[in-house]
Amino acid sequence: MTIGEISDTLVWGAATAYTIAMIAFAIDLSRVSDAVGRRNADRRTEAALAVGAGAPAARPARAERQSPVVARAGTGRRTTPLGIAMATMWAGALIHLGAVVLRGVAAGRVPWANMYEFWLTGTFVAVAVFLVIQLRLDVRFLGVLVSFLVVTFLMVSITSLHVVADGVQPALNSYWLVIHVGVAVGATGVFTIAFAVSALQLLRDSRDGGSTLLHGEGTVVRGRTVAAWRWLDWKFLDAIPNPVALEALSFRINAVGFVLWTFTIIGGAIWADGAWGRPWGWDPKEVWSFVVWVVYAAYLHARTTRGWSGRRAAYFVLAGYACVLFNFTAVNILFEGLHSYADVPDRPGI
Repeated sequence: MTIGEISDTLVWGAATAYTIAMIAFAIDLSRVSDAVGRRNADRRTEAALAVGAGAPAARPARAERQSPVVARAGTGRRTTPLGIAMATMWAGALIHLGAVVLRGVAAGRVPWANMYEFWLTGTFVAVAVFLVIQLRLDVRFLGVLVSFLVVTFLMVSITSLHVVADGVQPALNSYWLVIHVGVAVGATGVFTIAFAVSALQLLRDSRDGGSTLLHGEGTVVRGRTVAAWRWLDWKFLDAIPNPVALEALSFRINAVGFVLWTFTIIGGAIWADGAWGRPWGWDPKEVWSFVVWVVYAAYLHARTTRGWSGRRAAYFVLAGYACVLFNFTAVNILFEGLHSYADVPDRPGI
């Protein structure tokens, strides 16, 4: 078995570990949401008894659903499924790191010179960002979505984008491959975590706002009982921080990603000037990289100076991440340009 094949085997191992972590995270979140539901029911019962005894009425039910802000690491809950989830997440990250390193050894260069390697490394960065944040803040509620995204991207890359480890074309044989593309990989991993936070923010905000689509069967919402066919129970949303806390967390993560993306564009311009004699030429990859920068710049500007918050800010984040995915997938496959270097099976890639 070659070093490249060992790397591929480790990718499958990492995906397996992340899948186990995803299931364990889901079980833990389900148990916590049940506990939150029972606590809220007890509070409503106590409030009803107090009112019957002549005491003042309790606060509205909506306030009961407002979870605390994101807690600091070490102050959160402890359950067996959560312990399994975090252990397998760390194990998957170590296996994943081994796959990345061995891919680089097999190719004799940094492991991010084609689409497969970009997603292999980018997913590792996303997991690393999640685990690093977890060391300071209790963000384990992100575990299900983060592990799902990572497993999905890994499976698509290993099954559809995989190419044999090899050298690069002379045009890519530069230290700027390490700097420019490396920073782009890092930014993409950071944006992935911010996307997960904003997605949960939108779901939580919709549930708090009384959306009948995000309540389980038989739940009374706005005086109506949710239809029987809406079988999916979204109680786990009651166990995550409130939308305000999630938005603040997303903003901080996106600010880091934006700085990295800015360096990505600057580094690309410097490399292009040395390689092609011009820093900017409106190549498809350059155009979409600029589109990504504009969307995130607009998001940060609107939120800090225009007071955009809540759902509007979250939609901005989702739009920005959609542009990131389009830039590193569809642009690489659909458009021909000066950045058509990295390999895609049966077709030259980015």
